[in-house]
Amino acid sequence: MTTASPILDGIRILDMTSVIFGPYCTATLAEMGADVVKIESCSGDEIRRVGQPVVTRGMGPAHMTLNRGKRSVVWDLKTPRGIAALRRLVKRSDVFIHNLRSDAIERLGLTYESAKAIRPDLVYVHCSGFGEGGPLAGKPAYDDIIQAASGAASLLPRTDGNPAPRFLPMAMADKVAGLHATYAVLGALLHRERTGLGQAVEVPMFESFTHFLMQDHLYGRAFVPPNDTAGYPRQLDPLRQPVKCLDGYLSIAPYTDARWVRFFEVTDQAGFLQREGLTSARERFNALDRMQAELARIVAGKPLRYWLELMAQHDIPAAEVKGLNEVLDDPHLQAVGFFRRKTHATEGDYLEMRPPVRFHGAPSKEVAGAPLLGEHSEALVRWLEEEP
Repeated sequence: MTTASPILDGIRILDMTSVIFGPYCTATLAEMGADVVKIESCSGDEIRRVGQPVVTRGMGPAHMTLNRGKRSVVWDLKTPRGIAALRRLVKRSDVFIHNLRSDAIERLGLTYESAKAIRPDLVYVHCSGFGEGGPLAGKPAYDDIIQAASGAASLLPRTDGNPAPRFLPMAMADKVAGLHATYAVLGALLHRERTGLGQAVEVPMFESFTHFLMQDHLYGRAFVPPNDTAGYPRQLDPLRQPVKCLDGYLSIAPYTDARWVRFFEVTDQAGFLQREGLTSARERFNALDRMQAELARIVAGKPLRYWLELMAQHDIPAAEVKGLNEVLDDPHLQAVGFFRRKTHATEGDYLEMRPPVRFHGAPSKEVAGAPLLGEHSEALVRWLEEEP
């Protein structure tokens, strides 16, 4: 059975988040069909200016990605008219999501209890840096801060011998926390559907990212008393890296014991597994570093295409190491229509990414381009004043 509407059609979200964490969540919800109204300051969300020259309409590349499908509203929240409009919008919204600090949300008169008085079944989501009850509660947090505090910045030194802590080069904590916020919204909406009750939801970035990071890296500290240190050795093996062939780099991931054995067989190196410490599955598991080093030695002698074809023939996962620009031409992504060329009313042609999750029982939503700052302000005011 299929429905005639997108999965979140009819759900209205009042979005007072900025930068990446919250906007990634609300962009995902907009792709699922929700009507997202983004409230911005007169200067706009900071992400609008990332990657743009000084003179701009506030349509930076990250804004084009993170805020597409939303409506932008700029109201002066220091005036009675602006506050009145905001409160009317709260009443007509299913979800209110913000990343404001406690003093700021109190000044607006929109703590959970205040917002609940306006709409009793409201789903109220607070995207914070650190969870309530801890000594860091209320402190500001950015991706760099969370990568440092969570242990993420200590990972690369354990794989390459350079002792300097380093960030993983992406806004990983922001985006991971944004996905936690997405399922939090969906879970709260399902709870409301079942019970008729709204609720307050807290999504702290530090806890969200640490929860994500430690799924494998808690490792030996998962037991009390510990039977090993934290840090999943298989992920931290310095040799478990892309390997160099004659004309490039690739990743080969035999992973299971059967595939490791097959790799050495199809490369005519089965004798390697007859060496001491490599003759059983348990021994091989404990000697993955030796096998990885031998794999690198073998691969160095032939070109990339040879290895990709041989691995495909024998069902051993392998992939070419690509640069970011090359990913846009990936044959698989092209075949599934992942990158799509669209035309923005003011910015011209741009690329959008198709949502990776498909709901086959509901149509996808045609998502509009990112809004200009305050593009929908007056229209929303008129609509709210007309509503009973």
